[in-house]
Amino acid sequence: MFGWQEWVLILVVILLLFGAKRLPEMAQGLGKGIKEFRKAMKDTTDEIKGSTDVNAATEDKPKSSQAPQNSQPKSGDDSKQNG
Repeated sequence: MFGWQEWVLILVVILLLFGAKRLPEMAQGLGKGIKEFRKAMKDTTDEIKGSTDVNAATEDKPKSSQAPQNSQPKSGDDSKQNG
């Protein structure tokens, strides 16, 4: 990781490149971007947790509520029985 001297050098270079007027605008934009990113991450994790909760609730329902399965053989199985 960087020591304090490296950070000071990086900040001086940034100050020289962009100027004192531009730095607050850049910092504000960076802060807004980070805030939006965190919000999107939180929304996504909440959505994933919500969908897994819904899936768990539907799996707990009794099997009788599901549609009955056909007990008739498939058309491909007929040739085996007739052969």
